[in-house]
Amino acid sequence: MRDSLLFLGALLLASSGVLTAQQSGTQEKPKDSQPATADSKIPPEEAARKNPVSSTPEGLAEARRFYKYQCAMCHGENGDGKGDLVETMKLKMNDWRDVASLADRTDGELYYVLTNGKGAMSGQGDRTKEQMRWNLINLTRSFSKKDSKEKAADTPKQ
Repeated sequence: MRDSLLFLGALLLASSGVLTAQQSGTQEKPKDSQPATADSKIPPEEAARKNPVSSTPEGLAEARRFYKYQCAMCHGENGDGKGDLVETMKLKMNDWRDVASLADRTDGELYYVLTNGKGAMSGQGDRTKEQMRWNLINLTRSFSKKDSKEKAADTPKQ
């Protein structure tokens, strides 16, 4: 009888844990973290958003630390799109060092994708503060600027 009560108690405890997990999984997510799919369109008002965070050495350093641990595995250490997981996950990544790769993207569009995710990339809206996401946009833009300066320095003058 005692074993039956212990089993019943354990079963009850386990089922309440599952029910709690299911309920918390169905709670409404914050507006900033609505899931996006690869096919979803970015709303025009989101695409039109301007980056309110100026690019500063401190902001870029903070973003670089985050990027190193959360983004480089796919996007590459320097934004070249050749991270460690690209081949394994069969991803097609842009080389952000190429100015043309982001030329037709607004900061608002990049922010929307970073916040909500796209394809295999999960959104950062519920994991990071808004300022960090804008700093990450500044960092992403800086990859092409840095590379352009390096290419100009390496190009022999005629």
